[in-house]
Amino acid sequence: MVDVVMPQMGESIVEGTLTKWLKKIGDHVERDEPLFEISTDKVDSEIPAPSSGTLAEILISEGTTVAINTVVGRIGGGGDADAVTPATQLAAAPPPPPAVVRAQVPPAEAPLPMAAPALAEPLPPPEATTPAAAASHPSPVSEDVGPLSPLVRRMAREHNVDLSALKGTGAGGRITKHDVEAYLASQTAAPPAAALPSGIAPAPPGAAAVAPVAPVEPAKTRVETMSVMRQRIAEHMIFSKQTSAHVTTVHKVDMTKIARLRDKIKGGFQERYGFGLTFLPFVARAAAEALRTFPIVNASIEGKNILYHNDVNIGIAVALDGGNGLIVPVIKNADEKNVVGLQRSIVDLANRARSKQLKPDEVQGGTFSITNFGSFGSIFATPVINQPQVAILGVGAVEKVPVVLDDAIAIRSMAHVALTFDHRLIDGALADQFCQKIKQILENWSDQVL
Repeated sequence: MVDVVMPQMGESIVEGTLTKWLKKIGDHVERDEPLFEISTDKVDSEIPAPSSGTLAEILISEGTTVAINTVVGRIGGGGDADAVTPATQLAAAPPPPPAVVRAQVPPAEAPLPMAAPALAEPLPPPEATTPAAAASHPSPVSEDVGPLSPLVRRMAREHNVDLSALKGTGAGGRITKHDVEAYLASQTAAPPAAALPSGIAPAPPGAAAVAPVAPVEPAKTRVETMSVMRQRIAEHMIFSKQTSAHVTTVHKVDMTKIARLRDKIKGGFQERYGFGLTFLPFVARAAAEALRTFPIVNASIEGKNILYHNDVNIGIAVALDGGNGLIVPVIKNADEKNVVGLQRSIVDLANRARSKQLKPDEVQGGTFSITNFGSFGSIFATPVINQPQVAILGVGAVEKVPVVLDDAIAIRSMAHVALTFDHRLIDGALADQFCQKIKQILENWSDQVL
């Protein structure tokens, strides 16, 4: 047997949440084939299988948070597939009781801990139904409605709801508890009274009348559990604020020379390299040079000691699609790359971050971070330091604005750069000198340098 462990996805990460198994017990897996997905405050990632063989055991169910290096499953040799039986699958999955799971839940969905309390007692015999009733109530849980929570499945079974008729309002169109409740509320209205057949008299005046059903007010709020990544981001940001003495300094930078260079070559650049040219790699290149000049900005604090890093590893903040979180993949040895190499790394890391293809070592080891909030139109902001680093550089939108140049009004391409630094280690004067170094490099960029 080969143990499958929870990997460490960053220096400050001590645990992760197993969000989804991509294989079932008994499935054959190839080495490096995606086996399960995890979520931390820094990354959502697919974790590859450590070896080829058969997934013999699942020790940690979906949605469970465990410490790094915890064994979450085991892979047997290629010949173990025949030895994996339904009994083995049930033994490997977390309880509920095996007999009840076989009766109620398909094997692939065995680890549904929320269903366990409801199934603790023997199931009562099913109520007799007429053929007409059976025809009017199809199976509530359809296979093509997407992922469902245990609570939604239970509500569908209890109220005999056809989930394929519902439109989900959750993330990615997922059907939520509130969708089911709204559907049930819509069914409480009494149907219009049908005309009585001839020969049948209406109910006598003294007969008890059925009270009308009060209309259900639409919900004024919608409750949705935060994703695992969003919970981890919240914890990490609060931890950073509690750890570092945050101060932000903002500088204006004239990006006109770079803007003109970019406009001149960006068409041919796209054809030659297969990706576009943005302002960000120029800023990253200037920051890498400034970090070599001011190594304390590239350092970190370890107790009462200053830890100076020999490598310049720049993390680039990547916003995930749909506002589903933020990941900071790292460009290793960024000071050794030119603008083309930095742009290639930025595009590659951003694409793989959004498709959950980042490797564990690509989100750790950062010594400094850059966040480009200008790509969404922001002029400047005050970013939060990515622990255990001591500074982060924010880049605002590049805009053409009128400025005073040699006592005359000129139109220049301007941007704001905001450096948030840890005042425990970095003083304001040094932070401003660092920003002025970046400003000097960007404003005096040569047309011949890429």
